[in-house]
Amino acid sequence: MKEQMRESELSEGLPGGQEKTYFAVVTLFWISMYVNIPFQTPYLKSLGTASGTIGLIVGAYGITQVLLRVPVGVFADKIGRHKKIMSAGCLASFCACLIRSVFCTAAGFFIANLFSGVAAGMWISFFVYYTSKFSSEHQQTATSRVMIFFNGGILLGFVISTLCYPILGMARMCVIGVFASFAGFILTLMIREKAAEPSDRSVPELLSVCCGRRIIIFSVIALLQQGIQMSTTMSFTNQYIKSCGASDTVVGFSSIIYMLSAVFFAGLASRGACKKRGGRFWIPLIFCIVAVYCTLVPRIRFVPLLLIAQVFPGMSQGFLLTLATSEAMVGVPREKRSTAMGFFNAVYAVGLTVFPMFTGAVIASAGMSGGYMLLAAIALASAVLAAVHYRLAPAENH
Repeated sequence: MKEQMRESELSEGLPGGQEKTYFAVVTLFWISMYVNIPFQTPYLKSLGTASGTIGLIVGAYGITQVLLRVPVGVFADKIGRHKKIMSAGCLASFCACLIRSVFCTAAGFFIANLFSGVAAGMWISFFVYYTSKFSSEHQQTATSRVMIFFNGGILLGFVISTLCYPILGMARMCVIGVFASFAGFILTLMIREKAAEPSDRSVPELLSVCCGRRIIIFSVIALLQQGIQMSTTMSFTNQYIKSCGASDTVVGFSSIIYMLSAVFFAGLASRGACKKRGGRFWIPLIFCIVAVYCTLVPRIRFVPLLLIAQVFPGMSQGFLLTLATSEAMVGVPREKRSTAMGFFNAVYAVGLTVFPMFTGAVIASAGMSGGYMLLAAIALASAVLAAVHYRLAPAENH
């Protein structure tokens, strides 16, 4: 009954001014988190860093996320507040960008990526703060809106890096992230949050939400999707495009194409025709498309074709991740959403950590083709996992 009353009181979003402030914070946060990404792997390679070590550095981003996200989620549910956690996330990103700009070495990037992982661990509160303003039947729409600005911030980070890296170099370009994260922090202070009574639910009671079959399945699906993305488009694909003779600007442009596609498909995920077919149709299909992408990329040496191919992982990032996130949250009680989201994010952070490490190791021993064929096989296995889940689960839940 209490949950029904809360649902009826929701206004389906934030007031106009507060919503603009919130989305500005989200955009600035993700600009600071990703401004270095298009050139991170080629830059580290130019320093003479081995592929296996690059995989470890890229994977460091996920290590602190795995450790922090569930505790942060439980903490947010216990206190019923998100503003301070969002501010802490912006400050952690500020520290990461500052470290990269001052210590622009492989070791510096490793430490900075650990701080970026801390910042990303706070993303739970960014997400739940907004989606909790919507009733259950509008959660996919709310999720899609957040993901548009999530991907839009990353896109702007990629545009900035493409324009600035050839002129400024890595260290000075990372200063842009310092300013973006600090501006995001200042804006979080302007966000209004109603006072909430601390939850009287015990930690084991909150954690019980993580045992549901549905949230486990979609968390694993997100793990596989994010692991493949981080290993390909966010790291080794850029290195490969560079090796095909592309300039730094073209490498950056490939990331822009990828993120433009992600923003487009994140918006498409909330449209009627796409919602009608739902995850049952789209998730297995997109994993199959990702498998095709992983199979083709190492076999293409023509840079324009590689750029066009970046649309496919953009579809995965924008569409598949949005669907997996909204599907995982179906049926989760409002007072446990931060814990559930923490679990979901912690599980997929395993993919961010482990996949670049083993992909880097495979590429070092079996070449680009061997590493990407392994990822293609994982994508196909993921499609099968999703299809089996939907076949066994009641149709009305999807």
